[in-house]
Amino acid sequence: MSILSGLAVYFVIWWLTLFAVLPIGLRTQDEDQNVVPGTVASAPTRFRAVRIFLLNTVVSGLIYGAWYVAGTYFGIGFDDLPVIMPGLDS
Repeated sequence: MSILSGLAVYFVIWWLTLFAVLPIGLRTQDEDQNVVPGTVASAPTRFRAVRIFLLNTVVSGLIYGAWYVAGTYFGIGFDDLPVIMPGLDS
């Protein structure tokens, strides 16, 4: 696999894991009893972007590493996945 393909796969994994990591450690304004007028109660009290992005980078790096090891050393690829909709395979 080329470096550009590896970076593209990592970017897709990073972007998908961002949505799983975003709610970790989130405190809403309603939980802190400090709702700012004009905002919804479920808005975060403090958005910690650096912490979220670093945690997301670590988690996505672990997922990418597992994918890389499975593909490189064990030879597991997309062709080894089970067919979900029989009849549509080519």
